[in-house]
Amino acid sequence: MRYLIGIDVGTSATKTVLFDEEGTVIASSSKEYPLYQEHNGWADQKPEDWRDAVLETVKNVVAESKVPADDVKGIGISGQMHGLVMLDEKGEVIRPSIIWCDQRTGAEVEDMLKIMPREKWIEITANPPLTGWTAAKILWVRKNEPENYARCRHILLPKDYIRYVLTGVFAAEVSDASGMQLMDIAKRQWSDEVLDKLGIDKSYLGKLYESCEVTGTLLPEVADKLGLSTDTVVVGGAGDNAAAAIGTGVVREGRAFTTIGTSGVVFAHTDKVSIDPEGRVHTCCCAVPGAWHIMGVTQAAGMSLKWFRDNFCQDYVLEAEKQGCDSYDLINKDIESVPVGSDKLIYLPYLMGERTPHLDPDCRGVFFGLSGVHSKKHLLRAVMEGVSYSLCDCNDILKEMGVNITQMMACGGGGKSPIWRQMLADLYNCDVKTIQQEQGPALGVAILAGVGAGIYDSVESACDKLISEKSATSPVAENVTKYDQYHKLYQKLYKDLKEDYKTLASL
Repeated sequence: MRYLIGIDVGTSATKTVLFDEEGTVIASSSKEYPLYQEHNGWADQKPEDWRDAVLETVKNVVAESKVPADDVKGIGISGQMHGLVMLDEKGEVIRPSIIWCDQRTGAEVEDMLKIMPREKWIEITANPPLTGWTAAKILWVRKNEPENYARCRHILLPKDYIRYVLTGVFAAEVSDASGMQLMDIAKRQWSDEVLDKLGIDKSYLGKLYESCEVTGTLLPEVADKLGLSTDTVVVGGAGDNAAAAIGTGVVREGRAFTTIGTSGVVFAHTDKVSIDPEGRVHTCCCAVPGAWHIMGVTQAAGMSLKWFRDNFCQDYVLEAEKQGCDSYDLINKDIESVPVGSDKLIYLPYLMGERTPHLDPDCRGVFFGLSGVHSKKHLLRAVMEGVSYSLCDCNDILKEMGVNITQMMACGGGGKSPIWRQMLADLYNCDVKTIQQEQGPALGVAILAGVGAGIYDSVESACDKLISEKSATSPVAENVTKYDQYHKLYQKLYKDLKEDYKTLASL
């Protein structure tokens, strides 16, 4: 039997899973690490924390499984997108990584729009300049930390830093690099025009690969430490959402998924480049060679619920410890008694600004409609509904673009919640399905590694073989009508508050 490893470098933790070639989980391990927020809207993590978590979790799964080193044929790496990792000439980390949800780069986005018209940015990179994406972060460091920028010789994304740790190779792949704002998306290559306009040295960027291409093999000292072979290949891998698409079988036209992790995403596969001229959703290369994806992003999806739980729900956490269960299971059970619309309470999930559809780094979270009848469980349901309204905004834009979604899957931590899936089905007014396999990005990049190692003929055929449907949640007609009314009010609230958010940000 041959084996594959999938590594998912997430925002809250790294998860490593060892699979056999039939897609069966043999062993898994995860390790958490902190997020640093020095100022409102800032978000940093230490690449060294990711490195240590990867090495520990890979070593754990290899040791637990007792699989012979020579039988582990490939490693795929998934990771949080857009994060800036800067290394010096010795390959040492220069500063903490400014990660995907950071919103400090508003001024740099304005600078980018002065350098090149918005329409030109969309034409080349398929997206307008965005605060959370990597290019603006590079400009921020150059402007605010010139001493750090002067030391920089390598610019990597989070998972590509892990590739360097494992293989010594500086490389990138098209799905993750699409979110740097430095690529010609249609041509699937670095854009010389963009790099020239921004004054970024192309030599700082790694060679670009397709997601299932082999980029290198394990360094001898790393292989020895992990209990693996130097013949184990490491493939391009994918950004977290592109990897999740592979791991849920979204690899053909008409297929889409919604994921509720720290952020929330509605992601649709497409065989052709399709760009929203307003830049509300993001078009990127996907992990299937020669194909693309369109995705809308809610910045604080699962983050909203986790924020509320961590700050206001210690009773749930303590009770879960007593019962030996997950606190989110107790939350889901408690909110079953709260009706659709949370008794006229609406939550705007803008804890970290927002991407789709507003592209507004200044907007912030709101509870609207609070009254004396509301209890903690009303607020919890309102948080989940507010995230669902935002995801519905994403889905509506895909429909506007003519994307015909015939199959919507649900994944991520929030996708495990039957109540959250019902909210999505009611708001999308279509079936929302789950699959038997729950490893998401880790499975996705393991499949990519299997293609690179020659175990599978193609990404599509591997997904057909390994991924199977588990459940389907259908919309409830009465809920569809009610949620449509609440969603319209939810959308109006942002418009009403837009200028107030700017005023608040300037105080």
